[in-house]
Amino acid sequence: MDTESKKERKSGKKIFPRIIIGTVVLIGLVYLSIEVWHAINHEETDNAQVEMRLVPILSRVSGYVNKIYVDDYSVVTKGQLLLLVDSTELELQLREMQADFKQSLSDIENAKASLTNAEASLASAKSNLEVLRIRQFKAVNDLNRDKKLFEGNAITKRQIDDSQSAYDVTTKQLETSQMDVKVAETRLEVLRSLVGKAQAQADIKQSRIDQQRLKLSYCRIYAIADGKLGKRNIDEGQFIQSGTPLVTIVNSESQWVIANFKENQVKNIHVGQIVEIKIDGYPKLDVKGKVVSLSEATGARFSLLPPDNATGNFVKVTQRIPVRIEILDAGKYKDILRAGMSVIVSVPI
Repeated sequence: MDTESKKERKSGKKIFPRIIIGTVVLIGLVYLSIEVWHAINHEETDNAQVEMRLVPILSRVSGYVNKIYVDDYSVVTKGQLLLLVDSTELELQLREMQADFKQSLSDIENAKASLTNAEASLASAKSNLEVLRIRQFKAVNDLNRDKKLFEGNAITKRQIDDSQSAYDVTTKQLETSQMDVKVAETRLEVLRSLVGKAQAQADIKQSRIDQQRLKLSYCRIYAIADGKLGKRNIDEGQFIQSGTPLVTIVNSESQWVIANFKENQVKNIHVGQIVEIKIDGYPKLDVKGKVVSLSEATGARFSLLPPDNATGNFVKVTQRIPVRIEILDAGKYKDILRAGMSVIVSVPI
């Protein structure tokens, strides 16, 4: 009896490890089968990340930073005041421009007054011309009549000479008056051009004033989109140049995934496919997406030095094609998704 019980215990000890090993092997086979099945029926890549619209906030004027109203990673809304740039120098320049503009308005009034005087002078010169024409007409008639009377010995030589002299004088006066009218007309055109020039100069100065006011408005820098700020690059009292990046707003309302599939995978990917997205930071979260577009070029073609065997820098490697994926129900995940987060994208085929 003791011998048989010992044999049974020995056989039991041998069977139990075999059961465990068999179970582990079975589980391994099932897991391997699932992975193989998944690999056969899906195109997958871990070369993918969450993307969001990054909106840079730049300064459009140079100056010293007076006040900053936000801090790193603050939540901002569109139109919110972010910071102030010192505008004292620009305001002084504006006052100088406004004073210069007032002087230009005075120049316009003076030019218009001179033009009015010139118009009056022209009208007077034309009136004098008409009077002299009438006098010359009378002098011509008097001379012709006296010539006939002189031929008939009805008047003396002195009288005919007086008539001739009166005609000559009125003729010269008429010529002089005609020249006065021409001079007055020429002066009138000059003064009209001066009025136009003064008006144009005033318009230029008004334009500069408007530009200066626009520059002053740039001293108040606002958020141009809703979202969260990145790291702040400036502090109060710091001098900034025009075009300096001050801070970046991450627009959380726009979220998508860029997945870089190998070139031999994209044959099974097309626009409209529903895809599975696994986020490394939230592995239990089940996120769905939809393929919205595929790039027309590989990622390498957008690099600073794209591969080109004509230049000797070409090495044949499997290229990747960027695929843009829209996150379905993105509003549910906007509080947990961050730009640059790594994800795994799986496309059923």
